[in-house]
Amino acid sequence: MAPVFVLVHGAGGNSYGWAPVLAELALRGHKAVAVDLPGHGPGAHYPLAYQAPQDPAALRTEPSPLGKVTLDDFAGHVVGVVRRAARLGAVVLVGRSMGGVTLNAVANRVPELLSHLVYASAFCPTGHASAARLMATPEASTSALARLEEVRTPPGLGVHRFNWRSADPAFFAAAKEAFAADRSDDAVRALLATLEPDESAAIATADSRGLPEAWGRVPRTFLRFTEDRALPLPLQDLMIREADAATPGNRFRVRSLAAPHAGPREAAVWADELELVAGACR
Repeated sequence: MAPVFVLVHGAGGNSYGWAPVLAELALRGHKAVAVDLPGHGPGAHYPLAYQAPQDPAALRTEPSPLGKVTLDDFAGHVVGVVRRAARLGAVVLVGRSMGGVTLNAVANRVPELLSHLVYASAFCPTGHASAARLMATPEASTSALARLEEVRTPPGLGVHRFNWRSADPAFFAAAKEAFAADRSDDAVRALLATLEPDESAAIATADSRGLPEAWGRVPRTFLRFTEDRALPLPLQDLMIREADAATPGNRFRVRSLAAPHAGPREAAVWADELELVAGACR
């Protein structure tokens, strides 16, 4: 049976971010579904203080339901999607950015249901326990994410919050550098308009190491974005090395693409890469 692509978004994202890729895959005759993780997409939370006119003081303290969402919640939701998708064909699970930790968690639970894992410049903790610990390595020291100002919320709120609607030119410049430095300002504004302000703080700090006896059984590909300033190349290469060391008999298939953290501009490039993976599943 032809593969089924299950696409997982990153932090602050949603299934809409995969829309161009879904359309391209559909027009090529592929089966694909983009997942909205718990608290995202139709279930997203937009603080009242985030709406116009914004209230910056209230935005720092307004509670969010995402403060109670865990990596187990993410994994459980995606496992449910994978179980249904597996009835239709070999499942190729694809994640971008922070979505990679969900890939690890799902593969630790149901490796037998997965034919391939694709990390699109995504976190893949193995030698380091979490995405947060990976971001503390020397390899991540040049990440432009460090210059992206976060809304300062109390620790008890349990979320990372970003004001993507900020009118501050410095914030916009930092976001453009981190996500899509190769694109026009209008394209970056369109990208930021799709992002959601809140993400559970528990996701980045959760132990999300791929277990060699489970995750390590699934063939995997790393799409290495050479122009990524959020997850710099040294960090991507560190994750690849550590994963390969954990499972020397099942190493990453690596593909390098000249793309920023947002990925290739053209959906056709995404689809070409996923078709190569599909061919390996048959």
